[in-house]
Amino acid sequence: MSSASAGGAARSGEPGTVAITFVIAALAGVRARRLDAEALLTRVGLSPHLLEVPQARVSAKQYGELWRLIAITLDDEFFGQDSRRMKSGSFAMLCHTLIHCRTLGQALDRSLRFYRLILDDIEGVLVRAGPEARIEVRTAAGRASNRVFAHETFLMLVHGVACWLIGRRIAIERAQFSYAEPPHAAEYRLMYCTSLRFEQPCTSITFAAAALDLPVVQNERTLKEFLRAAPENIIVKYKNGSSVGARIRRRLRQTAPGEMPEFEALARELHMTAATLRRRLHEEGASFQSIKDQLRRDLAVRYLTHSTRSVMDIALELGFSERSSFHRAFRKWTGASPGEFRRAQCGGFSQSI
Repeated sequence: MSSASAGGAARSGEPGTVAITFVIAALAGVRARRLDAEALLTRVGLSPHLLEVPQARVSAKQYGELWRLIAITLDDEFFGQDSRRMKSGSFAMLCHTLIHCRTLGQALDRSLRFYRLILDDIEGVLVRAGPEARIEVRTAAGRASNRVFAHETFLMLVHGVACWLIGRRIAIERAQFSYAEPPHAAEYRLMYCTSLRFEQPCTSITFAAAALDLPVVQNERTLKEFLRAAPENIIVKYKNGSSVGARIRRRLRQTAPGEMPEFEALARELHMTAATLRRRLHEEGASFQSIKDQLRRDLAVRYLTHSTRSVMDIALELGFSERSSFHRAFRKWTGASPGEFRRAQCGGFSQSI
């Protein structure tokens, strides 16, 4: 994003994490130009050794800062994923034009036309098909069609901004991809939806066509706030603070992890039946268990990265009665034990996991 958005944090202030595979992919363009990728990692407080932990995660803030530094270093907000650079400042200029659109449909049409002008190898097309609409990602003839990070970045930018423009998350009903299932495909269930297909004719995300008629609710004032928080608020996928999932996450953050309320009690607090709450979460692509797991995972990463608290203290804070149960959960979340993750973060990772 532009330098004007440097270092911003999402307005929610909530911790979020990003899989290390996205760090590696974002740095590929830097390495291809024989630039110093390790120096960029160090500037955002990440050790190059962390790249050796296959399932490691970094904070959304750190990844957002790295995203910005790479864009500035390459003068390319598309990270060298296209044969033409998307010069620094392009994203901010796009957003300035989109806030003057009347509806989401008009904004998406304008956004995709903008990217067709800026990029040569990849383009997005909005297709309306009865009650559904989809954004198709197409690759120019003669260009590689399986550039995974290019497709991920394109969808992240288009979908993230679209959600912000209407002030709510656009629920993705189905997502398909023109490439084989990548090793980090589990992340896609959080990025897109649970209905995923790979090795399809083209990459696309499908959503309810009724969303295209929703009004754009942002303006010059809210745009300044959005750009200050970018790109972190796009990387973790914009979620409206009034969404059910966000409300639950805020409620859980007010309670010690070991004292989280039961689902039925939470539904009563929100003045819903359990069935209604479950349906609302499903519409947002979430579940109560996934929210709890993600919150504890992200807090664990934050404590291990930004504090000197012992692993046992962190385990107890997160509601684990035994160190061993925390170790099992953390390894499931990240692929490393808490100690291995902390050593990698500090640059001391030296053993196989």
